[in-house]
Amino acid sequence: MRARDLTSDFPTVTVGTAIMEAARLLAERDLPGLIVVDGRGLPLSVLPGTQVLRLAVPAYCQQDPALARVVDEAHADRFLRSLAGKTVQEALPSQPRELPISDPDATVLELAALMARTRSPLVAVVDDGRLLGAVTLQALLDWAVAA
Repeated sequence: MRARDLTSDFPTVTVGTAIMEAARLLAERDLPGLIVVDGRGLPLSVLPGTQVLRLAVPAYCQQDPALARVVDEAHADRFLRSLAGKTVQEALPSQPRELPISDPDATVLELAALMARTRSPLVAVVDDGRLLGAVTLQALLDWAVAA
């Protein structure tokens, strides 16, 4: 099995996309993350859904989970509202990391190793300077478990 066999069309965003729009896309399509592309449509980064949460959850709650419990339920239910006016750029890590990008000939083990090494729930598949789509962790595991 090769990357091309597990690749599916995948939505993309840009660094200028509103983070709330990205969050809606993640939720509506039940995605583990999004591919962030440049003006040519090539991957710049992968934005895992957890990074969106990291931007939305107050730092004090991340540092001390007990503080999250003291926030009343009405306010806790609306924590994503803090993302208003922010862009995808603000959710990306400040230090560039290895991009989870593969060619279509990569094996399932190569994809799994790349996902594990980059801690990414998806791998962008690029061929001849064109984004073909992505292989998700779910697609990879579905195939691996059945093999």
